[in-house]
Amino acid sequence: MRTLIIGTRGSELALWQAHFVKDSLAANGITAELKIIKTQGDRILNLSFDKLEGKGFFTKELEEELLAGTIDLAVHSHKDLPTENPPGLIIAAVSEREDPSELLLILKDCVDVRQKMSLKFGALVGTSSNRRKAQLLAYRPDLEIAELRGNVPTRIGKLRDEKYDAIMIAKAGASRLEIDLSEFHVEKLTPAELVPAPAQGVLAIQIRESDKELFDALQVLHHPDVAEQLSVERSVLKLFGGGCHLPLGCYCRKENGGFQVFTSKADKGEDFPDRAFLTAATTDGLAEKVVSLFDVNRRLPASVFISRELSEQSYFRRALEKHDIRVEARSLIRTVPVITKLSQHVLQDADWIFFSSKNGVEYFFQLDPQLPADIKFGVMGAGSEETLRLKGYLSTYTGTGIDTDEVAAQFALLANGKKVVFPGAEGSLRSIQKGLSGDTTIVELPVYETVLEENVEATEAEILVFTSPSNVGAYFAGNLLDPGQIVFAIGKSTGRKLEEMGTNYLLPYSPDEVGLAEAVFGYSL
Repeated sequence: MRTLIIGTRGSELALWQAHFVKDSLAANGITAELKIIKTQGDRILNLSFDKLEGKGFFTKELEEELLAGTIDLAVHSHKDLPTENPPGLIIAAVSEREDPSELLLILKDCVDVRQKMSLKFGALVGTSSNRRKAQLLAYRPDLEIAELRGNVPTRIGKLRDEKYDAIMIAKAGASRLEIDLSEFHVEKLTPAELVPAPAQGVLAIQIRESDKELFDALQVLHHPDVAEQLSVERSVLKLFGGGCHLPLGCYCRKENGGFQVFTSKADKGEDFPDRAFLTAATTDGLAEKVVSLFDVNRRLPASVFISRELSEQSYFRRALEKHDIRVEARSLIRTVPVITKLSQHVLQDADWIFFSSKNGVEYFFQLDPQLPADIKFGVMGAGSEETLRLKGYLSTYTGTGIDTDEVAAQFALLANGKKVVFPGAEGSLRSIQKGLSGDTTIVELPVYETVLEENVEATEAEILVFTSPSNVGAYFAGNLLDPGQIVFAIGKSTGRKLEEMGTNYLLPYSPDEVGLAEAVFGYSL
């Protein structure tokens, strides 16, 4: 085959991507050289993305040269491509997917671990993405978001010069350029926490549709499994009629033989986004199902009960009240301390402290513990993690998901053979402890007990969310479900208690307020 000409932008990341493709082709006996092409997005740096005209402002000039025959293939960050190729061009291959997580880079003197994402109250965050802006403000409405343009090193340089307190970048770009981020505090936000742009972390190789020989040669670089997942994400983007300016995140992944799709969408960067989570056995019609969840005419519940007190700034409350859903939030249990003084020898030589609930965190720190200097913290769920942050500590391990057996197995990989203290409820289920090996020193430390409220009033809400087995017990001690009421359970232990009561239930993907909001928003009445 002839020596190919690869068209690329001139940024460090674009050149890395082009050289990656060039080297991959060389490994398969195909030679290539690079041609650097400047795009509209490279030339105009004083405007935000939503102010630039048209779509494809990082790709249009490369596509024009492809059509003119001055280059043979163009290498793009797939997320920059419009959802439709110009006539005569096709995507011949897509790369493996880099981790599509986001990184929040924070100046170290702007860190406050007591705040979510460890960013001080009212911090100035730089990002040019409406998608990131909407999702960040949903978590932290106190933040100030400012425009930030430029390539990855340029943006990091602006943070280094203290023009911002923090900036947000894609992990894929930092990883590919092998950038040393040790001067900053780095918070990684997974795709389940902050939904990435469609096709984030993937390279696209674009060629002329008529170049059949080159298409065949490029199949050694193509990853059909990634292409299948991207087809869902980009179809969602297309159905919403969006471009880079739309505050839309969509991430599809294959899990346990099926597909999971996380979606976040707002109308504007300042708006609170809607979140949806969907599972399916195949990708057939999956994008259409995702989009249907955001239909403004779809019937949402009028009211939701949750067995937990919620603040006015609660993510779950704000997500539902945005759609005029009435939220009835009340706990059906009380907690009381069982000890008032901590014997300090309990913590002597401890390696880990593990909290299964935020109540465990609260009552433990009321005892004014003298912590070993190198102690590590493990927690179950986002609620416990946030409560630990409020005490000024970060968790080394955070168990996520609804399956305590899986969390126990993950934690065991870190804690087996160590001394682990478990501050928690008297008579707890000990789910995590059961997953640890016999050579692990387990110290049970009951710090509170749960008391069920009596004569609990029934709720007429259309959806009921139970947050613990104790709350289930308190409610069903004197009440039955009305026909048509739908029940959600936080975690499998709560689900098992509902099963004892003969009650059918649904499980959110994640047992936190975001997961709950996704579950309720995604349920069609």
